[in-house]
Amino acid sequence: MTDARFGGSSAGLLQRLRPTRVGVADLREAAEAVLPALATPRLRVGMVQRTGAGSALVVEEDERQVRIGLHELADEMTQAGVAPTATGIAAALTSWVAHRPVADAAAAAGGIAVLDWADTSSTRVGWRVVVRRGELALPWTPSSAAGPDEVRRTRSAASARAHDVDLALRVEGPVALWSHRDLPVLATSSLVDPDRMLRRIAAVGLEMPDMHVVVTPQRPVACAGPGIAARLAGESSEPSVTLPREELPDLSWV
Repeated sequence: MTDARFGGSSAGLLQRLRPTRVGVADLREAAEAVLPALATPRLRVGMVQRTGAGSALVVEEDERQVRIGLHELADEMTQAGVAPTATGIAAALTSWVAHRPVADAAAAAGGIAVLDWADTSSTRVGWRVVVRRGELALPWTPSSAAGPDEVRRTRSAASARAHDVDLALRVEGPVALWSHRDLPVLATSSLVDPDRMLRRIAAVGLEMPDMHVVVTPQRPVACAGPGIAARLAGESSEPSVTLPREELPDLSWV
């Protein structure tokens, strides 16, 4: 399975089954070329020399810090099937930095509420704050420095922003499908206001007095009556949760 942290630079199946090693020297060369261009006033990226342990990459943004040895990162890239070329390593390194943890300030300034899995067995969903970063939408986990009031304000603001996400509505018979053009995870942002969803659905000619939603995080959201929603969930090969609209506001945060 391709490691998403390394983006589209990962090679095909044969490369992952028989990976060609990403060399530490090649990774160091790529880091020296790539990292300076990724730095911003708040994002600090670079290499440090560890006594007796070789060099490490350090990514710091506000209260968040990621530190990993070059040897370890080269091993992870090798296992992910990253193409061991200058271009492949540079693209993988850029993607790895983009997947860094979301800082509290970034979540407070631009977080959006979506539904995500609330357990490892994919049987429950809950609200989560995600932050757009280029072509990614990354989850926020409050840091240990974020107090209850700060977390509450960030989540409230994320719920408010969810109302402004531009989603496409498509009706197929008795089913209304909600999707996002670029980031599928944002499709569930519509569920912060189920009454508004109902109004939009009614405006295109579909009445749904007992709306149920079929939720699979990272996928479009299907809305239908209870019987049809249950059938849709049963026919899907992916795990999903079916909920009446009345239960959506009461879902917990994860």
